[in-house]
Amino acid sequence: MATFTEILDETKVDLSDLATSVVSRALKAGATAADVIARESEEFSTVVRLGQVETLKESGSRGLGLRVFEGKRAASTYSSDFRHDSVERMISGALSLVKVTSEDPYAGLPDPSLLGSLGDLDLYSDDVHSLPPEERIDYARRTEAAALNFDSLIKNSEGGSFDATTGRVALANSLGFVGGYRRSHCSISATPITQAENGAMQRDYWYSNARSLAHLESPEAVGRQAARRVLRRVGARKIASTQVPLVFDPQVSKSIIDDIADAVNGDAVYRHSSFLAGKLGQRIAGENITVIDDGAMPGGFGSRPFDGEGVPARRTVVIEKGILQSYLLNTYTARKLGMATTGNAARGLAGNPVISTGNFFLENGTRSPKEIIADIKRGLYVIEFLGFGVDLVTGDFSRGVSGLWIENGEFTYAVEEVTVGGNLKQMLNNISEIGNDLEFRSAIAAPTIRIDGMTIAGE
Repeated sequence: MATFTEILDETKVDLSDLATSVVSRALKAGATAADVIARESEEFSTVVRLGQVETLKESGSRGLGLRVFEGKRAASTYSSDFRHDSVERMISGALSLVKVTSEDPYAGLPDPSLLGSLGDLDLYSDDVHSLPPEERIDYARRTEAAALNFDSLIKNSEGGSFDATTGRVALANSLGFVGGYRRSHCSISATPITQAENGAMQRDYWYSNARSLAHLESPEAVGRQAARRVLRRVGARKIASTQVPLVFDPQVSKSIIDDIADAVNGDAVYRHSSFLAGKLGQRIAGENITVIDDGAMPGGFGSRPFDGEGVPARRTVVIEKGILQSYLLNTYTARKLGMATTGNAARGLAGNPVISTGNFFLENGTRSPKEIIADIKRGLYVIEFLGFGVDLVTGDFSRGVSGLWIENGEFTYAVEEVTVGGNLKQMLNNISEIGNDLEFRSAIAAPTIRIDGMTIAGE
């Protein structure tokens, strides 16, 4: 392997070699244990509004994060400068900090037997990096144009966008773990605006995310779907307060699943700031509910070969047929709770690892959304949540919503400026239908769901 100076002097740094060398230097300088994360990324973003480029950003970044231990004391530092002197200052700074921190009996690296990497998970594609800027701008322009040209009611736009990111990640620690991987991501979106004769305006959006351009939906398809979504909002009105079945669009139901992810986060659990603390092995949802966290899914938006501590990503059954089976844990929270890590550590450049999901989702049901809606005599199809109103300690839930009123199994008119309320404990037990339309557009996903027993607060 190249020497420390040679590694830092290379034009294209080998991140794994760099991370390994910094760990070695930290140990020689007095640390009893250490780990290092190194990252590089290239980012591109553009927004085209009414056919003209409104914003255009292209940037590159890199960073190096060091965590050192002296017994049960821990400290961290980071640097965006890979030059020799800067890295040496980062190491000496971490070692100075660790001497003044308090001991924590739960601090430390994972057990060596838990370390490893899954290898390639199809997280990188060259086509994202190689697409010329002119073609990237054209993606955004075409997406917006497809929405604007769909219907004469669409008179304005917040723009069409194209974003692309490619990067490399490496992690090394003093237990001998060294791993690295590349990743890529691209996305397009459009946000059209309608304006009715009375001046009332509505907005909506649609998007496509992918690891590869080859898997990105066409700009025309995304733009047309954005147009359809905004047109269904035209003529929205308020309704009187009532209690009817609610059907949640997948883009909305995934927000509820995201709340569940927060509630099973080990940090929230050991701090007793989650309504699911102390509920392992208990029924917390209906038998139709199974929730999975899968960080090993090939090509997934939340996938990675190993977590922020070098533990292989895995598939964890969080809720199985309504029974809470697992929390999401990193090494620290696992020790706090007397459990084992689930490989959900996420490492920033600074600070201790936190907890993040892999690909977190509610399993598919068997009925189509059309069949679920057809069974409802009177109800509300929720297409957007507004604001924040979830108390994870109690489970209390209150959100502003927009949607479509259901009458005899059909959409009749758009609804806005109403609030739905309930409690996540009851909501999980009152999910009476689950659609068969699970689709991953992000790392959190859920199909259409129907929930009974919630209250709509309107006029």
